[in-house]
Parts: sequence; structure tokens; C-alpha cells
Amino acid sequence: MQYVSTRGHAATPSFSEILLGGLAPDGGLYLPAEYPQVSRAELDQWRSLSYADLAYEVLRKFATDIPDADLKALTHKTYRADVYCNVRAGENAADITPLRVLEQQDGKKLVLQGLSNGPTLAFKDMAMQLLGNLFEYALARNQAQLNILGATSGDTGSAAEYAMRGKQGIRVFMLSPHKKMSAFQTAQMFSLQDPNIFNIAVEGVFDDCQDIVKAVSNDLGYKAAQKIGTVNSINWARVVAQVVYYFRGYLSATTASDEQVSFTVPSGNFGNICAGHIARMMGLPIAKLVVATNENDVLDEFFRTGIYRVRKSAETYHTSSPSMDISKASNFERFVYDLLGRDSARVKALFHQVDTAGGFDLSGAAGSDGNEFESVIRYGFASGKSTHADRLETIRFAERQYGITVDTHTADGIKVAREHLQPGVTMIVLETALPAKFNETIREALGRDAERPAGFENIEALPQRFEVMAADAARIKQFVAAHTGL
Repeated sequence: MQYVSTRGHAATPSFSEILLGGLAPDGGLYLPAEYPQVSRAELDQWRSLSYADLAYEVLRKFATDIPDADLKALTHKTYRADVYCNVRAGENAADITPLRVLEQQDGKKLVLQGLSNGPTLAFKDMAMQLLGNLFEYALARNQAQLNILGATSGDTGSAAEYAMRGKQGIRVFMLSPHKKMSAFQTAQMFSLQDPNIFNIAVEGVFDDCQDIVKAVSNDLGYKAAQKIGTVNSINWARVVAQVVYYFRGYLSATTASDEQVSFTVPSGNFGNICAGHIARMMGLPIAKLVVATNENDVLDEFFRTGIYRVRKSAETYHTSSPSMDISKASNFERFVYDLLGRDSARVKALFHQVDTAGGFDLSGAAGSDGNEFESVIRYGFASGKSTHADRLETIRFAERQYGITVDTHTADGIKVAREHLQPGVTMIVLETALPAKFNETIREALGRDAERPAGFENIEALPQRFEVMAADAARIKQFVAAHTGL
């Protein structure tokens, strides 16, 4: 398997090289030179596999430089029932990502895929737990160390820190927007006292944090000297790990490989649904990939109009589904690369235009940058948005109709999914987190606190350790260098 940069960098690194490297040297994102294909016969053979064995079968198509025995050991080390044990009543932890039928009538079927059973109660654990084990494995092979610089709007940070805490040769420097996460999310991160974990609260919004990570990654001299890597969804290995649960969702929801399903995915940074796009390009029979946004609707606007218009920090709303309070979707470049026929020169020009002019226009209208929007339908994409009022109503509806409590982001997904149901095609909503992580809104919607898994009862009362800093890449670089010992 060879990899290419969306912006045309000539080198073709291995899976393990891009695992540790993050962004390509030209600022682009890595993708396979060609997507590996999965046949209908393979799909049928995979139906009876455990999640760990399915992960191995999918990953071995991408991680061709890791010996099969080692890769299988890594997936079995990662995907265990005792790690993904925070299941709802009646669900089996051994399923890892159990399905729950929410409604079925008039030939339309709505299903929830549980992705939030891991140690931090969010779907980010599905990839991050594997990433932690992959990092440790690759670093041990090379007797190396890695300093991870990441940005989070809430769930990525805690998932990364829980996956990396205590790992040999790894330090984590996590940027988050100061006072813009839920109290639970903040406590999950800031209460960790492990010496290899550093939390930095940035005075700004998530996009400011993400811009700093990209600026540091693009300083190739600093990146090499300080051995900087990333766990954000710009990391290709993390996206590949997410591809697995699309295959599991499909195989669990169908009985034959000629059936189609659709997925609705709450999305702000486009990483989660980008994995769905890759699964579809590999041959998974996906009818629609529905992007569900909140009030920060830059992705919904593109999939309705063909215009990608990044919002400024002052235009980014702080909402009750804060993990999607993102106005510059860093993984979107991977899809645009495919949409433009893998024309890296055009991709580079358009994303330079994002940095200089705030966006681009592929609507085909007079004066636009292209007409590729007309081809979006071939990739199965659709979209919708949800507001705070919608979230409250959907949380109440789910409690009343389905007998379950859902978090705010999953509520966004359910609201939008119900607008895109089709007869004969099962719609799978990807769960984002357990409701305990967003208790403020659960209390507003239902008049009571969300149930908490054991061990999280008083997390907000724990001592917290973090640094508050301005949104200044140079200052962040100084802090990282002072704490790496390099």
C-alpha cells in the first residue's frame, strides 16, 4: 500500500511513517494511492467475525508494513469487552459497537450504533485506543519517542489522553478552547495527573487550537527536532480505525451483501464521516452518507450549495453540542481531493484560498471556482442541521419514543436522520457520546441528571491541572520544547 498527499508531495511513505508523522510535508493529508477493494464475498465471510478480527481484516489492507501476526495482536489488545464495557442495559459489551433499533415502520428503519462504550464514553475511543497501541508498537520497534500535539473541541482530548497515559516514549500536549467544553469533558481531561499529559486551555475557539497544531506541523524543522506527532483526525491511522465500525454497522444491520444501508453522522471536523466515505470507496454498499451539523453549519452549507465558507472565530457559535463547534473542517480536504479527481494542484490552490480568502465555491455559478458540486451526489452525501431547540426536543422524543437518553450530538444525528429515511434502506445513526458528558443540557431537556457509569460519579470535583495560554503558536512551541527534554 502506497500513500499520497492531497497536495502532491512526491514521497510515498509507509503506513508506519505516516502514523507517526501526521500532516504531509507540503501541508496536505495522506490518502492511499488507490483505495483497496472489498468484494461481496469478503463481506459475507466477515459477518461472523469478532470486532477485533474484523478490525484486523480491514486494517491489513492499509497497514501492509506491519506483520500480520503483530497487527492481529494489536487489534485483539485494543478491542476487548473489558475496555468497551460502558454499554446500555440489555447490550452485550462483547459486541463492542452494539446496534439498537429505534423505529421501524412503513418500510423505514432507524438504528443507533453504540460507539461510546469505551473509557471516555465517546466514539473517539474507538480509534484512539488503537492509536495508542499502534504508537507504542511503532516507537518500540524504532527505539524512538513521540511528542503528540493535538487540538480538541471536547472528546478527542480525553480519548487521546486516556489512550496515551503511561505509554512508553509518548508525551501528550492537548490544546482545548478555554471554558468552551462541558464541565464533564473539562474534568475528564484536566483531572489527569499523569506526568506525560499536558493540558493547555487556549483563549479562543477550537479552530484557533487546530490552526496552531497545523502551524506547528508545517514548521518542519521544529517538528523534526521536537519529534511532533498528532492524534487529531488528520492522522491517517485514526481515520482507518474509524472505517472499521462502518463495516461492523453494515454487517450487523444486514443479512446479505446485496443490501444497502445509509449512515447519519454528527460532524464538525469531517473526520468521522470521512471514514464512511472511505468505506464506501472500498465497496461497502452505502446508499447515503448524511452529515448532521449544529448551528456551525459550514459543512451543511457546502452539501446544499457547493460553497465552502469558513467562519471566523467571532462567527463560531458556542452551542450545547460543543464537540461540533467547528468552522474549518480539517478532514474535508480528503473528500475534496477525491471530488476533484485527485487533482492535487487544484486542491492545493483551493485550500490556499481557504487560508487567504476564507473559502471556495464549486457550485458552477458564474465566477465560481469550479462545478464539481454537481458530482457530490455520486458520492452519496446529503446533510442537515440542528439547533438547540431541536436538540432539546429530540432528547425528549428519544426518551418518550425509544426509552433511551441520548447526548446532544447524537440528538443532532437522530433529528437529521429522520429527515432522510428511505423505504427499504436501514438508516444507521452513529452515536457520539453518552449523555453524562453533557449533563447540563440533559437536565434542561428532561429535568433530571443523566445516568453516570461507575467511576464517573464526582469527576468534576477532582483536582485539575492545566495551563491557560493565548492563541499564539510561538508561545505553544516554547511550552512544548520546555517540557519535552529534547
